[in-house]
Amino acid sequence: MFFDSHAHLDFDAFDADREAVIQRAKDNGLLFIINIAIDLAGTRNSIGLAKDYPEYIFATAGIHPNYSADLVEAQFTDLEKLARAPEVVAIGEIGLDYYRDHATPQQQRVALEKQLDLARRLALPIVVHERASAHELVSILLGWHQNLPSNSRLKQNPGVMHAYSADQSFVEPLLDCGFCFGIGGPVTYKNATEKRALVSSLPLDKILLETDCPFMPPQKHRGQRNEPAFIPLIAQKIAEIKGLTLEDVGSQLTSNAMRVFQLD
Repeated sequence: MFFDSHAHLDFDAFDADREAVIQRAKDNGLLFIINIAIDLAGTRNSIGLAKDYPEYIFATAGIHPNYSADLVEAQFTDLEKLARAPEVVAIGEIGLDYYRDHATPQQQRVALEKQLDLARRLALPIVVHERASAHELVSILLGWHQNLPSNSRLKQNPGVMHAYSADQSFVEPLLDCGFCFGIGGPVTYKNATEKRALVSSLPLDKILLETDCPFMPPQKHRGQRNEPAFIPLIAQKIAEIKGLTLEDVGSQLTSNAMRVFQLD
């Protein structure tokens, strides 16, 4: 019934009990997990996890904007080789992050453009990180989408905006391109008025469930490590906002994720 479209189970926060965490996800109704890479090492680790849990964990290949400083062409060549692995279902986590200064805006833009081109050539959806950068990032994404080949499957399902927190005015153009929006633990927070307004405004077929674990656990588990087993709490809040049953939300959102990531 459920899934997690944005987990970081390769992080060392799970080294002590990774197998138990994955079993709890299964026990709580998760049909699959997308493990999201943040750099080359993370891409390799994500592919390794997907090989360890075939048809349950799927990998992405990508370099997060905060890890895009001082990249050289050979690293993008390595990334492309990894992205061609059968376990990889998306390019990500990519984007722009102007909240932190781990990489210059120019370095981030170069990494983003190269990875957008890779996604286009491999016809893989993108997982997008945005922070304090929507004024620039959204126009880049719209331009990329417009220039996709007319027969590209990405025209209809380009990817997901992860943990979206930018101005609502950017939502409609992204929806028009077919982007989905990842909704995670913060929608359950008591002061998350804007998150709940976003969910209320989104068509149900454009919403994905995500944890971003080990970060941002739902309200019930704040202060703890987040994990995929908490996904039903997020789905329940979405059901409350939409006035739907938990079963209907789980079914539709799972269908959404399978469509975006081309899962059978």
